[in-house]
Amino acid sequence: MAVHDRARGHDLAALRGLNTAVVLRALRQESPRTVSGLATATGLSRPTVEALVEELSGQGWIAETDAPAAGRAPGRPARRFRFRAEAGHVVGVDIGLRKLVLLLARLDGEVIARQREDFPEELTGAERIELLRGRLRRFLADQSLGPDDVWSMGVGVPGMVDDTGRILSVIVPEWTDLDLARRLADDIPCRVFVENDVNLAVVAEHWRGAAVLADDVACVLVGRRISCGLMIDGRLHRGRRGGAGELGILPQLGLDEAGKALAWDKERHPGESGTDALARAVRAGDSGALDVLDRYLAGVAPGIAALVLALDPELLVLSGALAPVGEPLGPLLAEHLRPLTLHVPRIAVSTLGREGVALGAVRRALDAVETRLPHSAGPLRPPVPH
Repeated sequence: MAVHDRARGHDLAALRGLNTAVVLRALRQESPRTVSGLATATGLSRPTVEALVEELSGQGWIAETDAPAAGRAPGRPARRFRFRAEAGHVVGVDIGLRKLVLLLARLDGEVIARQREDFPEELTGAERIELLRGRLRRFLADQSLGPDDVWSMGVGVPGMVDDTGRILSVIVPEWTDLDLARRLADDIPCRVFVENDVNLAVVAEHWRGAAVLADDVACVLVGRRISCGLMIDGRLHRGRRGGAGELGILPQLGLDEAGKALAWDKERHPGESGTDALARAVRAGDSGALDVLDRYLAGVAPGIAALVLALDPELLVLSGALAPVGEPLGPLLAEHLRPLTLHVPRIAVSTLGREGVALGAVRRALDAVETRLPHSAGPLRPPVPH
């Protein structure tokens, strides 16, 4: 074969791979679609789309659906195809000081299983890893899945994570310099991404929470621990070494002291944390609880004001242990920020509840899968970790 013939064959294969990815992406964004709809959405010719649809169907990436189209005209219905989101799964994990949250999602991001468990904060770093391993195996088995059925996994941890995946944590000091993804590799043989929990919280807020329509966002974890996740121009800002937003480690800001003063032991229900009890009392209008919350917000306001002055965010999202307080949280904080900042940004309270970090971990895992979906013909299979 002449050199130019080989080059032409290579170019055609590359073009076919690009067209395959375009059709698959269109179906992932909106399903089901007809061949005509796909041709319009992708700008490809109908014969090209027909050939690619048949190929992707045979490989298991898409499937024909019998679901009727709304407002369908009489006559033979057009064939309609959908992306097979159930073909693969990702896992989102949030392992903190006292809790473990697991989410199982399909390739379209729909969460199909969830589990939360509280554990003693006295657990050692090694005990936490063993707990996570055991719970992951059981969690997947309960869904009739094995480790090989997971295409990607995101894990949120309380600590800085550098670009090599190593952790620096004052919350779980034994995890400092730990490569958690490598420690989990024998249990979950897929790509595992470890990230700071508050960074994942801001990713979740931008994906499905209070920050869907905002691109410059500061998500502040409010509770006994204070930290912040930053999004600039719609992209997570981690900093050079993964430490952006770690306000809580600077003692001059007084955030630790404010957190220690956040105490509420009145009328606690069995198994209820102090912050949960405080949030419940604030919602009930308890004046004592409101005073405790107001003093706490006065204590953290200087640190948050420094963040607002440095970043000038479009939106400030309040997440973490005090988010269940709900609507009163924003106006109370705004009153304390007003004398300290040039202006007070719009403030929203997270509505993602206890799953925010794990949901951000799901999004991170899905992002990894999306970069590895087929760009050329090939059978459906999980992306190969490396």
